Amino acid sequence: MSHPTDPTAVFQQMMEKDYCSQWMGIEPVLLEVGHCMIKMTVKREMLNGFGILHGGIAFAFADSAFAFAANGLGQMAVSINGQINYHQPAKEGEILIAEATEVSSSKKMVTLDVAIRRENDQVLIASFRGMGYRR
Repeated sequence: MSHPTDPTAVFQQMMEKDYCSQWMGIEPVLLEVGHCMIKMTVKREMLNGFGILHGGIAFAFADSAFAFAANGLGQMAVSINGQINYHQPAKEGEILIAEATEVSSSKKMVTLDVAIRRENDQVLIASFRGMGYRR
């Protein structure tokens, strides 16, 4: 597998085999090294028993944003830790934006914060911090 160094090319190459992100319907909004914004629409299959976005799906969405930002230079970074806080529910049909921002980076480690917000009113749905190891 070749390693592109343009964040858009990295995103496209990662998405080819990222079947979870494909299933979530993730689309790019902004792709930069160490920073990205992606969006998805909450689908019925993403809801929990209370009719709101399942926490595991929110985590997966945040983790995808983390991955696209952390791998923006084509240097493989894999998650080794992630923590999420849930602030507000999201409902079916709502469009969510996940924005990942690099907090710190070294040759072997990268830490990013991800904020998930509703697109229409910018309400914070969840906040995530992930750490990755660069191979």
